Amino acid sequence: MMTGRRAFLGMSAATAGLYALGPPAAGANSAAGSATAKAITLPPPIGAAERLQRIAKAQAMMRAAGLGAILVEAGSSLVYFTGVQWWRSERLTAAVIPVEGDALVVTPAFEEPSVRETLGVPADVRVWNEHESPHALIADWLRARKLGARPVGVEQTVRFFAFDALAKLGIATRDDAGIVRACRVVKSPAELALMQAASDITIAAYRETGPQIARGMTPKDIGRIMSGAMAARGATPGFTLILLGEASAYPHGSGKPQEVRDGEIVLMDCGCTVEGYQSDISRTLVFGEATRGQRAVWDLVRRGQQIAFDAAKVGTPAGELDDAVRAAYVAAGYGPGYKLPGTSHRTGHGIGLDGHEPVNLVHGETTPLAPGMCFSDEPGIYIPGRYGVRLEDCIYMTAAGPRWFSVPPSSIDAPFA
Repeated sequence: MMTGRRAFLGMSAATAGLYALGPPAAGANSAAGSATAKAITLPPPIGAAERLQRIAKAQAMMRAAGLGAILVEAGSSLVYFTGVQWWRSERLTAAVIPVEGDALVVTPAFEEPSVRETLGVPADVRVWNEHESPHALIADWLRARKLGARPVGVEQTVRFFAFDALAKLGIATRDDAGIVRACRVVKSPAELALMQAASDITIAAYRETGPQIARGMTPKDIGRIMSGAMAARGATPGFTLILLGEASAYPHGSGKPQEVRDGEIVLMDCGCTVEGYQSDISRTLVFGEATRGQRAVWDLVRRGQQIAFDAAKVGTPAGELDDAVRAAYVAAGYGPGYKLPGTSHRTGHGIGLDGHEPVNLVHGETTPLAPGMCFSDEPGIYIPGRYGVRLEDCIYMTAAGPRWFSVPPSSIDAPFA
């Protein structure tokens, strides 16, 4: 959850005191808060020049790997290379990026005007009607470009039907040799700026939402305020996972009815997007007065975050961050491994155009950390039947080491600071 320490500290002492007793009535300040939301300057979107640089990088890697082209379907990788914002369905919309020259974009004929609205690079757009085969269109295009004899690399999320039909038409296919992942995993300064804006907006929204949490509120009530606060600042709300009481003991929650109660945990995991780039921040607080046990778990999770951050060095295998956190938790009596009470999930995941993407901070991940990589830091602790605590802030790597997109809070008493 994303409620910054600085936001909470920005409240007056009187407000903070009221918060300890119980926040104001539901929705008391939501309209006024959103109406007066301080504007956050948004960076420019990714332009054609950067997308063409991405394509050129992929083409150089294709030559080294002996590929004639790579195939990407609708989704975040299509956005990454071409700008085309489209969804996956039984009707194929995809791009074929050749080892040389402009890309091919294939889409149903009746979708062409809409697809062209977001196309951000020069491309050969070919369309197919309902009785025709998009795969035959791709195969013919490859052969006309004298690329039919070289294998087509398939991006790892492309669905089976999308490339199996090419193979049946005599086009050799294989994995993309990690080319798309290698391009996307290292973020450019422009991408980092968009992710920073998304994080800043999420933190500001937490600070607006936190003081409005009231006894009896449901997850939907809190999520509605949080989403409105993110939208008011120019972002597209992404998700608001609100876990109350015992539901916080289960990382992705429970379907049982929940409401805010005195002395119980409120765990918020929220994010938004700015030009498609995502934030993902979690905060945990207690409505009312925290017990000694709740404080101890919160403090340990915050220490776990710092252990992962301090272990994040350029060249360090990503899995070693997870190992370092788990060693500390075992020493504190949790685990071992993924056993509960303890941490039942990885320490973190990559983030960018997708909320979850490589590289993951998980035991056994050998990918060395490199400048431009971005990932979450969220080593939550969960006690089944009672409660859980998760603090989550995202990190980006620089040549000098890790940097926070959002600074973690320092105390359960100031969860939005």
